Amino acid sequence: MTVADRTITAPEETLALPAGPAIARRPLGVFSRPQGSEGWQSWLFTVDHKRIGIMYGAAALFFFLVGGAEALFIRLQLAVPNGSVIGAGTYNGVFTMHGVTMIFLVAMPMAAAFANYLLPLQIGARDVAFPRLNAFSFWCFLAGGLLLTSSMLIGGWFQNVPDGGWFNYAPNSGLLFSPHKGIDFYAVGLQITGIASLVSSINLIVTVLNMRTRGMSLFRMPVLTWMLLITQFLLLFAIPVITVALFLLMFDRLWDANFFNVAAGADPLLWQHLFWIFGHPEVYILVLPAFGIVSEIIPTFSRKPIFGYNFMVASGIAIGFMGWGVWAHHMFTSGVGPLAVAAFSVSTMFIAVPTGVKVLNWLATMYGGRLRFTTPMLYAVGVVSMFTIGGLSGVTHSIAPSDTQQTDTYYVVAHFHYVIFGGIILGLFGGLHFWWPKIFGYMLDEGWGKAAFWVILIGFNLTFGPMHILGLQGMSRRIATYRADEGFAFWNMVATVGAFVIAAGVAMLLWNIYKSTRDWKRAGRPDVGPDPWDARSLEWMTASPAPEHNFDREIEVEGQDEFWHRKYGRDESGRVVRAATASEIAHDGSNTKVHLPSPSYWPIVLSGGILLVGYGLIYNLWLVAAGMVLLVGAMYGWILEPADDPEAAGHHGEHEDGRDDGGRDDEEAVTVG
Repeated sequence: MTVADRTITAPEETLALPAGPAIARRPLGVFSRPQGSEGWQSWLFTVDHKRIGIMYGAAALFFFLVGGAEALFIRLQLAVPNGSVIGAGTYNGVFTMHGVTMIFLVAMPMAAAFANYLLPLQIGARDVAFPRLNAFSFWCFLAGGLLLTSSMLIGGWFQNVPDGGWFNYAPNSGLLFSPHKGIDFYAVGLQITGIASLVSSINLIVTVLNMRTRGMSLFRMPVLTWMLLITQFLLLFAIPVITVALFLLMFDRLWDANFFNVAAGADPLLWQHLFWIFGHPEVYILVLPAFGIVSEIIPTFSRKPIFGYNFMVASGIAIGFMGWGVWAHHMFTSGVGPLAVAAFSVSTMFIAVPTGVKVLNWLATMYGGRLRFTTPMLYAVGVVSMFTIGGLSGVTHSIAPSDTQQTDTYYVVAHFHYVIFGGIILGLFGGLHFWWPKIFGYMLDEGWGKAAFWVILIGFNLTFGPMHILGLQGMSRRIATYRADEGFAFWNMVATVGAFVIAAGVAMLLWNIYKSTRDWKRAGRPDVGPDPWDARSLEWMTASPAPEHNFDREIEVEGQDEFWHRKYGRDESGRVVRAATASEIAHDGSNTKVHLPSPSYWPIVLSGGILLVGYGLIYNLWLVAAGMVLLVGAMYGWILEPADDPEAAGHHGEHEDGRDDGGRDDEEAVTVG
């Protein structure tokens, strides 16, 4: 069978999915699910992985604006010598919250937005394995994020914020040095967001391993799916480590334990080891999704398959393993000893190899391709270039004598911002533009998109490029001001100007979203089609925006880039020719006989109970009691929540094709693959 033949016959060969009742709408007593599918309730109570992904993205963009505002205050304070925009104590809180917000409330949930929305679509699945747990993971994340952010307001403006840096080293995090409630917000809030990440990672791992469509073997999955899967495994093993550290810190502060109290014989290095055993895999938790996004964008706009697919996947797996063996390069100056320094120096050099493989494969994919520099492609190329700069400066940290000089200087700040902003945020913005038409059914304006990209890129380099120079000149990080005779004024002013240029670029991005939405509505909501980019993977093989049930029927996969090969074949001369249009192949979303999980309000109630427990731990244990009542009640209601189909509750159901469903509800049944 040729590729062209398969393009014609595959839709007829696919097997119809089990037909069943639509969302149950009968009242089912005290524990009935909310009814209806429109309005605000449809978002609050949804278990649809796509809506949950959209909510993750919206929350991450909100926190991005919060974290960005904090960054502007930092740069205003440091713009000139002897800055007095904010006081030293407030400055500590601002830069701490900037780091915590950008890492835990922006980059991680933005990656989760893409994972939630795209993973089931890319593997041809109906939904995630556990839809209600998926909803719970979002609301639990939001509860932790709101608790952390509320610390800026409770008890006075920035009077109770964490002030020990996002790394929160002991003993500075103890009551002696930070007697207010800020570090308590840090310890409790991050534990709550950690619960969300852990639940989500298990859910997505099960989804990928168990719910792939027919023929979708592991090495036929898109590179993005692979990178997201590796990320979930990293979360699964990394989150418990930081949770242990946060528990110990919480007990130290709330109940006078002595896990990090030097006076009682404890060792503050315990915190550093626990934090960085989590913290360095966290770097790859953040960057691997961006790598996956770039690996989807570059082949699409190079008109070529990804170069070295097996090497791309293997390098991602290698990064996942090797990321656990480099944590102590954050601790070269902490007294861990020359043997440990030598070992971690070598491992840090080694981990640059699989990352270099990815960069070379991206370049090889673009080489000889018919490049289209759309907005997503510009962001992807920006990631390749900016992350390479950040990676090269990172390799200098593997050389212990060099790292000893660079530690706690602005050279380190420059390095990790080139990695995190240049490698992660730019990648996520590229993915936002790339999948926007699939998510919302219309395109973002290309002119405004390209203009915003160039403004952000120029501002990014203006901001963080000079920090390499400042660090090599000896400017320490985490200082609230500096003297005029130290020679730091010029490059700090350049960096401050650059930060406001980034802010202008982000404002242009937001304007683009608003303008594109307005123009689309004024034009009568024209259909963008299922595949506006002529893409390669399965998420483009359904309507835009993707229908609630994802696909009208099961897709049978026969190779990598299945969707692309259904559109194109080869003629007698071996030339690639179009065999069918995307609209002829893609599902139109018209199947109304698909069994779907019903909405549920218990995930948000359970998250509310956890939030109440969090505030209770910080302020009053009676609130903990009230939160536990709500939490246990929500769990009880969740357990007793009835089956989706009232007529099938309590007995085996049968699908229209005669197959017995075993009486399972949606969270137990594997409906696809």
